[in-house]
Amino acid sequence: MILVGVDGSQAGLDAVGWAVREAELRRTALRVVHVMPTWASEMPEDARYADVGRWMRGGAADMLEQGVERARQEGRPVEVESRLLAGDPRLSLIEAAREAELLVVGSHGLGGFRGMLLGSVALGVAGHTACPVAVVRTPPAEPNGQIVVGVDGSAAGADAVAFAFTEACARGTELRAVHAWSGPVIEGAPRLLEPAAQLEGEEQRVLAEALAGLRGRYPDVKVVEQAEHGHPVDVLKDASATADVLIVGSRGRGDLTGLLLGSVSHSLLHHAACPVIVVPSR
Repeated sequence: MILVGVDGSQAGLDAVGWAVREAELRRTALRVVHVMPTWASEMPEDARYADVGRWMRGGAADMLEQGVERARQEGRPVEVESRLLAGDPRLSLIEAAREAELLVVGSHGLGGFRGMLLGSVALGVAGHTACPVAVVRTPPAEPNGQIVVGVDGSAAGADAVAFAFTEACARGTELRAVHAWSGPVIEGAPRLLEPAAQLEGEEQRVLAEALAGLRGRYPDVKVVEQAEHGHPVDVLKDASATADVLIVGSRGRGDLTGLLLGSVSHSLLHHAACPVIVVPSR
């Protein structure tokens, strides 16, 4: 099933609307969850501040009901269920996502500071789950008909590319595979052009090799290749402006061993113009 977290914010409800459409594409169920503090869920009725506990539990139930109602408003033939969890929102969602094929969260919640581009829960779960995580800002009013995937030649990047092909196949949309690299490109005198051409050729091979085995498995998916010299964050951010969703791996080639979320993925979660799916490496 697909798991989506709600917290009473508009971003959370937007995430539900996006998630139910994704569940329809995958022909799977949708589970709407809300995480409340453990102390409120376990407070006995005869405790000194029992009224506070009842108020917290009532509010949590209302948030779940709003989430389920938002899912049903989409009018999709999707089975929708709800579940109330207790604990730290990030840890509870990571644990609950063990049963899911996709975790969906809003870009920021009620607890975020005004003006923040990304909330602590969204940042805390991306790259830390066993399944991909979708961080949803307000989706485009009309589909653009294109999915963008970042290609970097890493193991996590390969998993992201495979995920992107399945997503494009399910949606029946075009897939733009973007590989960007930054570094010195020597230009000027004719004798100095060879290193730049050699570098470009090597980077284009990275892109071609990443796609080679998947084109045959998904012959109906139209693939547009984009190899471009520039910082990956800038290039992918620009590509996200006309995409329905941007898909990236959790870590790239240049990230330190032990990092769960790479610098490029981290930056794009903050700055991409469309929903972002972070795919962990197997």
